Amino acid sequence: MWKSHPKALPFLFLSEMWERFGYYLMIGIFTLYLKDVEAGFAMTEKEASDLYGTFIALVFLTPFIGGLVADRYLGYKNSIVIGGILMGIGYFMMGIHNITSLYIAMTFVIVGNGFFKPNISTLLGNFYSEDQYKEKKDEGYNIFYMGINVGAFLCNFFGAALQIMLGWQYAFMAAGVGMFVGVIVFLMGTKHYGNKTDKKGTQEGDMPFYKIVLFILLPSIVFGVIGWMLKGVASETNLDSYVFGSDSTDAFIFACIPVIFFYGSLYFKAKVEDKRPIGALLSIFAVVILFWAVFKLNGSALTTWADRYTDKEISGTTKTVFNGLKLAKEVEYKKASTELYDESFRLQKVNGEVQKTVDYPIYFRNVKKEKLPTEGATISVWATNLSQSINPGWVIILTPLVVAFFTFLRSRKKEPSTPTKIAFGLLISALSVLVMVAAVHIGGNGSEKVSVWWLVANYGVITIGELFLSPMGLSVVSKLSPTNITSLMMGGWFLSTSIGNKLSGVLASMWDTYEDKADFFWVNFSLLMFATLLMFALLKQLNKVMKEKGIN
Repeated sequence: MWKSHPKALPFLFLSEMWERFGYYLMIGIFTLYLKDVEAGFAMTEKEASDLYGTFIALVFLTPFIGGLVADRYLGYKNSIVIGGILMGIGYFMMGIHNITSLYIAMTFVIVGNGFFKPNISTLLGNFYSEDQYKEKKDEGYNIFYMGINVGAFLCNFFGAALQIMLGWQYAFMAAGVGMFVGVIVFLMGTKHYGNKTDKKGTQEGDMPFYKIVLFILLPSIVFGVIGWMLKGVASETNLDSYVFGSDSTDAFIFACIPVIFFYGSLYFKAKVEDKRPIGALLSIFAVVILFWAVFKLNGSALTTWADRYTDKEISGTTKTVFNGLKLAKEVEYKKASTELYDESFRLQKVNGEVQKTVDYPIYFRNVKKEKLPTEGATISVWATNLSQSINPGWVIILTPLVVAFFTFLRSRKKEPSTPTKIAFGLLISALSVLVMVAAVHIGGNGSEKVSVWWLVANYGVITIGELFLSPMGLSVVSKLSPTNITSLMMGGWFLSTSIGNKLSGVLASMWDTYEDKADFFWVNFSLLMFATLLMFALLKQLNKVMKEKGIN
């Protein structure tokens, strides 16, 4: 497999695999840790989802700046190493049970990812710019993408075992070890990188960095501070008088205003021949925000579904294997002696006070009476974060099939355009939400637990949507961007992902406000269908722009 590719590919593949191992291990346990009453921070669903959304939003916002800094000043190798080390330190610090340390750790991960994520992908592309490898570029990126998902699939098994045996801090430490291994593997391949890691410096037509700071970063910070300090109108549902729901959400939305205004100005200031391509890209950026808003519920609302509404009890051979690998834990049944828990699982706080005494395992709250064990008996349940391996597992299985499908269509000259693929990706993603609507009805709106196969099916469908949409995003940016602002337009794609991630946190934070959980998923379905209809409405115009540029 490797012989026809650049010698650097195995090192970049393994580096990215280990980096994603660390990142997705951390994401898989993040909200569970925040909500843990005993060993975590006893946050409510709203608090944990809000922090999660802000975190993953900022994680995808910094690659824009990290890519520019690497391009012009640090070079790719230095940026990747610095980013990896910062992320590793951040993961280790997350295990320190202190809220200040947690915020510092998150900052390290946010900044580190900004340096690592865009630059290892760019470095890979540099090797495939050579004539002898150009035809292998798509295959090379598919191999690289597989590395991401192998790491994302395996990590949750390690995270589950370490958390069960030793506690949260050791699971976070494993994420840090994975990141440091990735940095070491990357450095081992140095002799194969040649001059491909060198900085490019400022090119003719590039926007000066000081202008980016003055017209994007500085206004964004100022607006963010205003958003944090500004108060809305207090009400029964908004006691703290936030404008959009929380301090962090207010700050993020306000901080995005100057950035969105800047990208809009690129269109109005562009040359006549560049206006349509830039307009097409900005339209796609706006539409895919809603995809990321729903897709990123995997680390929040869908983790909550796996934790509270999914039948995780195992028996027989499965129980033997999972217990042996420390992927399951024993839960003892005893009748509740307190009404600390209500039917909606809003259990961590009562009248704002953290409740530390937990004498009734939450798992049994919605188990059928006839299935409840006898008093004092135990059952084995698999670790919740293992559900985070379902999506990458599907990616590994489905990627070759989707690639083969489009290759078949290409051979018959029927391959759809990139915007068409994105439109169908949105439609397929919308259909995945209907699986969860059905799951809610089967479980009597959470009164009974449902099979894990509902989650498996949901992730399977949305993964097809992801494979139609996500790889196409960066491809269409590289195809349509005017050469002098390609980096800025790549930043626009990351910005849309970032806004979508934050919106995901906002959606998940409203989970407890829906008495009928099906309504929560119907809202997500409506958002994706709106995005789908909008994309199909734009399709004729977008395909026309693609045709004018001589690309598909």
